[in-house]
Order: sequence, then C-alpha cells, then structure tokens
Amino acid sequence: MKLNRRTFLRSTGVAMALPWLESIQPAWGKELAPPKRMVFICNTLGLHAPALFPKKTGADYELTDYLSIIKAHRKDFTLFSGLSHPQQGGEHLCEMTWLSAAPNPGMDGFQNSISVDQYAAGKLGYVTRFPSVSLSSDSSTSQSYTGSGVMIPAEQRPSHMFAKMFLRGKPEEIARQKQKLAEGRSVLDELLSQTRILLKNAPGADRERLQEYFESVRTAEKNLAEEQVWFDRPKPEVQAKAPPDIHDKTDLVGRIRLLFNLVPLIIQTDSSRVISVVIQNNHGVPQVEGVDSEHHNLSHHGRDPKRIQQLLKIERAIMGCFDEFLTAMKTKREGGGTLLDNTTTLFGSNLGNASAHDPRNNPILLAGGGLKHGRYLAHDAKNNTPLCNLFVHMLNQMNLNTDQFASSTGELTL
Repeated sequence: MKLNRRTFLRSTGVAMALPWLESIQPAWGKELAPPKRMVFICNTLGLHAPALFPKKTGADYELTDYLSIIKAHRKDFTLFSGLSHPQQGGEHLCEMTWLSAAPNPGMDGFQNSISVDQYAAGKLGYVTRFPSVSLSSDSSTSQSYTGSGVMIPAEQRPSHMFAKMFLRGKPEEIARQKQKLAEGRSVLDELLSQTRILLKNAPGADRERLQEYFESVRTAEKNLAEEQVWFDRPKPEVQAKAPPDIHDKTDLVGRIRLLFNLVPLIIQTDSSRVISVVIQNNHGVPQVEGVDSEHHNLSHHGRDPKRIQQLLKIERAIMGCFDEFLTAMKTKREGGGTLLDNTTTLFGSNLGNASAHDPRNNPILLAGGGLKHGRYLAHDAKNNTPLCNLFVHMLNQMNLNTDQFASSTGELTL
C-alpha cells in the first residue's frame, strides 16, 4: 500500500498517534526516518562481576556465565567496565543518582539534580504524548528527577500504564481531565502575575532565585498547554491485550517481563521516546528455583559460595529477561531496520559490588542505537571514567547536540 499526499493530509489529525509507516516512506524519504529513542534499565542490586566480565577485552572475548545468556545478541551490545559517577556512596542511596550523577547522596544538604532521561525529555518536549515514561518493578520510586531535584513517580502497575498509553477514557473522564488542566493554567497565570510584581520590588540578592522560580512556572504553563493538545488526538490502536498486574512482589521475573513487554509497544507507537525501568531491591525471596533467601541479603554474600550460587540463579533469570527484551526489540521492524536499531538501550546497575555497597565499576551494557557493537571495553578500574561521558554519547545519538551532562569530562564514543 502507498499513501499519497492527499491521504496523508486527511489523516494529519491522527498521524502523531500512528507508528512509523513503511508505506509513507517512498513519498517523503529521509524526512520520515524512524525517530531516535533511549531506554535506561537499572538492576539496583548489581550484577556479580566474576559472572559478567570476561578476562579479555576487545571483540574476541570469551563468553562468561551471564554473557552466554545473551550470546544471540553479541553483535548488538557493548560491555563496559570501569565506569561510574564520582563522589557516590550512601549504601543504596546511589540508586537515586544513577541517572543524575548528583554527588554525595544521603549527605547533609544533599539535593538531587536532573536525571539524564528528564534532560532528554525536556529537550524533546511534547513531540510524543508522553515526553518520558518511568517504570518500576515495585513501588513508585523512580530514578527520574526534575531540574529541581524532585522525583517523578514511576508506574509499577503495567495495566495502568497500558491504559494511559492505549485506552481512551469515557467522554466525561476526558472532560474532567481537561477541566483540571484549565484550572492548573489559571493558577499559573496568577502566579506569573504575582512573580512579575515581586521581581520589580525584590532586592538584587533575591532576584536570581525569583527568576528561577519564574522560569519554572513558565515551563509548567508551557507543559500544561502542550499536554492539553494531546487530549484531542486519538490514542494509538494496538493488537496487544492489556497486561495483568502481578500483585505478589516475590514474582520478580514475572514483574520484569511485564515491564519489558510494554517498552516495545510504547516505542513502536511513538508514545514516548525516553523510557527508564528500575528493578528494585525489595522483592523478598524471589520465585526462582533453588532460591530460598531474600535477593537483598544474597547480594551481601560475603563471598559465601552457597549464597553466591543462589545470587547467580536470580541474576541469570534477570539476564534472561533482558535477552527476551532484546529479541523482541529486534523482531519488530521499522524503516528497513528494527526497533533496537533506533533505540539506544543502557542496561546496568548503580553498584559495582553490591556486597560491599561499592558504587564504583558499574556493570554497563549498551545495546542498539545503530552503533558498532560486539566488544568488551575496559576502563581504568581504579580511576573510573565518568558514566556521564557515555550519557553524553547517548544524548548525541538522540540528536540533542550535548557537550556536557552532570559530571562528564567529555564524550565516550564507541
């Protein structure tokens, strides 16, 4: 099927809700190339380093225990060691800074900074219905933070996220949502008026802070206006059924699979181009054969072989979920390639050694994005390269033209 110009113009009211269509490509060529996306996946309890990292670097490394699970995708990912954020610590508190690199989490006076996903979402704006999506395996805790250091709650129930993405509400529900947006804009209009008066009369020491507040209000006003536009655009139709929610948090693998299954749907329908997924550390005793202890406790194995063996079973299951995710992303085609080709995907952890709460030497895999993969790249284990250098590369892959992000000292390219 080929779409001509007239057909396209008739459908412009729904064009933003459609996935990338091969049939339009002959008429517009490069203009309709699939968009670039980014996905961040964090396993907050780390990955057992001896089971992950090969002894030899480069392209001809030998498969390790964990890498053998994703061996079918060897040419689709790059493994890094020797990357981390400087000035981290605070035991598990570095979970909240994995995407922001804010120094000294948990210390007196700490305030988080903007996370890389929110930085990207802010640059992109409302080109999609959702500028970003944050998902969690348990609780609303996310790793996504605004420029003011406020956490953006994650969605832990796949059924709720599916409904937001693909199910249109009843007319009265949509009307109520529009009314709330209108009320929100009215409040912001009043705040803007008050702020202008304050700016005229404030002493110089206060003007900078007021100006920052003023910009925040203007940003909120702009976002509300752009969000309102999407209420009048139909949501995309998908063949998939709404996923069930797994209420038993010990079903760690089941919960991860449901979240991972949502990501290709979100990307293929262009509902969002920036997605983060956090695998939490409080799932109790996971439903994994041969495991009878809590995942968190096993991560503090103290080099006990029996505890390590149970930990390996859990982490193999998580790696298996990642293998399924990569397969799904490669199966779905678009623009002469796959979803994975157009989605730079980072999978790793904020802890290099969870047993010692060590935030250095993070395990990092970068997949997809049309990059040249297939290697293990080891950076200095003592003087780590800033992980934000890789974030800069990911942002530039999104065509956001970024020279620096947080603690970066340059761009880490492949």
